[in-house]
Amino acid sequence: MRLGFLICTASFAASLAAWPIAPLSPARAQLAGHGGPVRAITISNDGKTALSGSFDTAAIRWSLATDAAEQVLRFHSDAVNAVALLNDGRMATAGADGRIAVWTAGRQEPDQVLEGHRGPIAALAVSPDGSMLASASWDHTVRLWSLPEGTQSVLEGHSQNVNGVAFAADGRSVVSVGYDLTLRIWSLPAGAPEVVTMPSPLNAVAVEPDGEIVTGAADGKVRMLTSDGAPIGEVQAAPTPIVALASSRDGALIAAAGIGGTVAIIDRKARSVLRTLVGPGLPVWSAAFLPDGETLLTAGADGKIRRWNARTGNPIGASLSGTTADPLAAYAGDQGADVFRACVACHTLSQREVPRAGPSLAGLYGRKIASLPGYQFSDALKRMDIVWSPETVAKLFEIGPSAYTPGTKMPEQRIGSAEDRRALTDFLTRATSK
Repeated sequence: MRLGFLICTASFAASLAAWPIAPLSPARAQLAGHGGPVRAITISNDGKTALSGSFDTAAIRWSLATDAAEQVLRFHSDAVNAVALLNDGRMATAGADGRIAVWTAGRQEPDQVLEGHRGPIAALAVSPDGSMLASASWDHTVRLWSLPEGTQSVLEGHSQNVNGVAFAADGRSVVSVGYDLTLRIWSLPAGAPEVVTMPSPLNAVAVEPDGEIVTGAADGKVRMLTSDGAPIGEVQAAPTPIVALASSRDGALIAAAGIGGTVAIIDRKARSVLRTLVGPGLPVWSAAFLPDGETLLTAGADGKIRRWNARTGNPIGASLSGTTADPLAAYAGDQGADVFRACVACHTLSQREVPRAGPSLAGLYGRKIASLPGYQFSDALKRMDIVWSPETVAKLFEIGPSAYTPGTKMPEQRIGSAEDRRALTDFLTRATSK
């Protein structure tokens, strides 16, 4: 069986399997600087600043007045899956490495690092008064962090990955959603949760100014609930999983971003899709409204951030084309390149390319595992004696990374066909020796 479409870091488990994505007319890109898919984006209350996080392990602070990167934040050893702008002007980034870094603009190192999660962090939320940060993790927990003290409390109960978290507008509760089909409303400071079982695994959640809870699910539906969890409406936003939600500041519009590459703009009160924004046909991982309630930023698998008028559906000016060059265009018709296509989101073939979330494969054969300079490998990999060759790469994909390289951050994947494994290793021989 050919290796399917791969999301190399915090994908949403089985809901993000290989979906057929048709080519669509591209919108234009405004912000380009990440070396991999953009996983998260948020906008400051004054609309002047955006903060994005990427599979390339970096976060970028952007000026929305000039569309220029003002600071690149490098700390995490894996993909940056979640970002937040704090009330005091600082920033928070969280990653697949399970850590949260809190930053002051202009400083090259975090002010503090919050540790405790035992799995990738998928989402962050800031309390209305700015004193608390909530994090949702694939370790099945939500953690509440006191920003002044750095202390934490753990909310346990989810049985699978927790993908989203949001504070109620009054700060008296926090809502979490996960792949276990449950939405949990946690009364603060330490109340037992109200548990609501949903029809489909949940990937995202938002709480509106009036208290209404909005969820994005693997079945492509956006569902609305009262503040105590009673269902009050739903909208079929896409035929494929919804992976991110954004609400306008007045709560009138919801943007539901999907793995299929489109963003549905929903009139929340009417419970209907106003229009659908069409990008380059690649997964859209994140979205955020500017304070005007009409301008929307979207970002996703091609590493670009796009600006839209959400009410008209039109892209807003840009100088950069939204069409991404195919890094494998030179290998059209090559069976091995076709197999490798699932890996290009994380790995480059040449040192000349912008780094992505995984190590470059340039000069792969003959290199000892975990020895590439400049990349942060796990201690488990550093202790191994594997030297990469066509045989060892084939073995990696025959039995899977977790069995062949225990302790790896690489997602579990196998190539069942010996012919496809051989095509892949032959392709790497040609492509990584240049």
